[in-house]
Amino acid sequence: MAEPKLIVDIITIFPQYFAPALEVGPLKRADQINLITIRFQNLRELADSPKEIDDYPYGGGSGMVLKPEPVKRALERAGYKDGFVILFSPQGRVLTQSLAHELVGKRHLILICGRYKGVDERIMKYVDLELSIGDYVLSGGEPAALVLLDVLVRLIPGALGDMDSAATDSFESGILDAPYFTRPKVFEGEPVPEVLLSGNHAAIRRWRRKEALRRTLKKRPDLLEKADLSDEDLELLNEILHEERRRTDE
Repeated sequence: MAEPKLIVDIITIFPQYFAPALEVGPLKRADQINLITIRFQNLRELADSPKEIDDYPYGGGSGMVLKPEPVKRALERAGYKDGFVILFSPQGRVLTQSLAHELVGKRHLILICGRYKGVDERIMKYVDLELSIGDYVLSGGEPAALVLLDVLVRLIPGALGDMDSAATDSFESGILDAPYFTRPKVFEGEPVPEVLLSGNHAAIRRWRRKEALRRTLKKRPDLLEKADLSDEDLELLNEILHEERRRTDE
């Protein structure tokens, strides 16, 4: 059997947290066809006793800190010297689609899911990247690990079945995705845009790009500052701005 395209070791005290997500959707499909292998390093099994995974911080203060010994043993069992070690942390680099593309190119990822007040600072020398999924507080790194897994698996060819679906997702081209419609043609008096029923693929492509730009301008204008926009995109944006001005004047 061929080697999986991505091996992920997850260091956690709650491996059972991941079970439901691994039984559905792209993660299940990717595992079944050997595109991804996910392994768990249970810190409770690697501690001197199941209750010795954390301790009070030196210097006092509230909360507990994950002890370094079980984390180091988990790293060794995962083969950290040949992997790329990620620690989920609020002080880390924020996950973006472009960063996800970088990470999916690594053959072996090792994800450390912190708990309590975090991990003993002496583990940091083994960490290649601190990663955050946003400016808010989670109970541990497990939800962040699931987010990362879901983002990454969509980028592995074959995991979705239709790779074009991932290629047209929001953020893949640097902007938000266009709106989508399905049956019925009219819902609560609101019809599907005529262009989508026309069969004119060039017109549909242009409409979708324009509406994607319109949505980005309205909801995430910051993305336009960083997006690699074509001459056609700039032309479409000008059209959008003129339309919005006319709408305001009316």
